[in-house]
Amino acid sequence: MHTGNAAQVTGSGALVWYVAYGTNLSTARLGCYLSGGRPPGADRRYDGCRDPSPPRDVRPVELRGRLSFAGESSVWGGGMAFFTCDTGGVVHARAYLLRLEQLGDLVAQEARRPVGAALVLETDGHPTRHGLSRTYDVLLDVGDLDGHRMLTLTGSRVPPARTPSASYVRTMLEGLADGFGLDADNLIAYLAAADGVAPHWTVDALRRMLPA
Repeated sequence: MHTGNAAQVTGSGALVWYVAYGTNLSTARLGCYLSGGRPPGADRRYDGCRDPSPPRDVRPVELRGRLSFAGESSVWGGGMAFFTCDTGGVVHARAYLLRLEQLGDLVAQEARRPVGAALVLETDGHPTRHGLSRTYDVLLDVGDLDGHRMLTLTGSRVPPARTPSASYVRTMLEGLADGFGLDADNLIAYLAAADGVAPHWTVDALRRMLPA
């Protein structure tokens, strides 16, 4: 993974890595953005992308930063996951290799806008802000992988900490249990350390929510 100046991306067919650290750690949940559908436990059905093709590649990655839960999700209830750049921590994420058009349609659905508008990325590592939601209002470059830019959605200002819902936590646990090589203790410790989780979600409560 390289974290220098971001390569320029042009054309709707160009490939970029969408890097997910929240509920989109679950490949099934990401599939609802791509091909449409309603994720289990969510209060919304997604229209899907113009191109519903699955990702060209999927990789587990680690970001230097911090995970927290804050704000209010209209889809799940409770707090939402936020990524903050921070050299002192590690955030487990999943990178999906998508066409730029697909990422644009994913961002539009996140912002509750119709799909179809072109996503124009900033260059030289500057965060992209145009067309994003008020909550996740920045699309950050977090490096490159195999010559393609890695981009993640987060907020420029993280709201006050708030406990995530059971459905949100369960979806994240399902994603983290798949392909990251984390045993149960490390997986639970990772989520338990994030702002907004304690005191509502105890270690024992999180353990009971682990996928079978």
